[in-house]
Amino acid sequence: MRVDLKGIHAAHVTLADGTKKIYWYAWRGGPRLRGEPGTPDFTASYNEAVALRAPTPEGKLQFLIDKFQASGEFTTLRPRTRVDYIKQIKLIEPEFGDFPIKALAARETRGVFLDWRDKLALKSPRQADYALTVLGRILSVAKDRGRITVNPCERGGRLYNGTRVDFVWTLDDEKKFLMSAPAHLHLPLLLALWTGQRQGDLLRLTWSAYDGRHIRLRQSKSVRVKARRPVYVTIPVGAPLKAALDEATKIKQGLVILLSSEGRPWTPDGFRASWGKACKRAKIAEVTFNDLRGTAVTRLALVGCSEAEIATITGHSIRDVRSILDAHYLHRDQALAESAIRKLELGYAQRLIEAGTGTESTK
Repeated sequence: MRVDLKGIHAAHVTLADGTKKIYWYAWRGGPRLRGEPGTPDFTASYNEAVALRAPTPEGKLQFLIDKFQASGEFTTLRPRTRVDYIKQIKLIEPEFGDFPIKALAARETRGVFLDWRDKLALKSPRQADYALTVLGRILSVAKDRGRITVNPCERGGRLYNGTRVDFVWTLDDEKKFLMSAPAHLHLPLLLALWTGQRQGDLLRLTWSAYDGRHIRLRQSKSVRVKARRPVYVTIPVGAPLKAALDEATKIKQGLVILLSSEGRPWTPDGFRASWGKACKRAKIAEVTFNDLRGTAVTRLALVGCSEAEIATITGHSIRDVRSILDAHYLHRDQALAESAIRKLELGYAQRLIEAGTGTESTK
């Protein structure tokens, strides 16, 4: 006899070795179930979970949390983002699950939430900001749907102000990595340095995106919900990267360009773990793979590329490129200072010559 178990959530996971596995939960964010669907153990564990789950009072914040997790605003998020949200929700529920919805409009409620954020910040300011952001998003959806009239988490500000202005890969870092890292990690380094793209987009890059001269890449974070078409960038391939790609085509084993040592597509966690070990072996401690994106922007700027030229490669808007160069990525490299002084010297010398000859500068 078939039994219909309502609300079961299936989580499809790719393990570090490439094996695909399905974990079953009584509901989204609920307890994990034993056994496989259709087995007595599976049904029993489901019934146990349901029996322990008390109905959510509509007057409590837990009601809004549950509604949020059933909303399109949550279900249409990328799988990795949903997982990150659920981690934060698990911090929110024990602290505020029974918080009265009516109290959200009270003047002191905002202070309560900010005090909670401050307490989390003692361990990690960045994660504390994220937790408050998720709580604010839950309340924002509730407000949009008319369930509440006030969102006390709006414009909560941030405690974490860390930037990675000075965290760029030097040529020495690059050399040390290539000398000590496994061969299958060389191509990820070159791709990041010569395209300025994010880790996730590079791990998904297929051979069909490379035509021998250009890489045509879809940027996941550039895709907007209302966009009619996905957003792509077309990047000319520099000589060092082209040589590495052409060599890799001789031994390619599948559709995806970047593969693990076992010849399988990387999982994000698997790649981060392997990259971290390679950096440790190379004694590179200050920079991460994500810093390669900023390094690419910095190197383009140092050789005199305009903001528009950089934008065509990275896929940013001109405004974003200017912001990145000004506040986030552009390493205050000594080469910039040297270049500036050389230009000043040349200009000063030219003015002295013009003054000595009595000519008037037209510059």
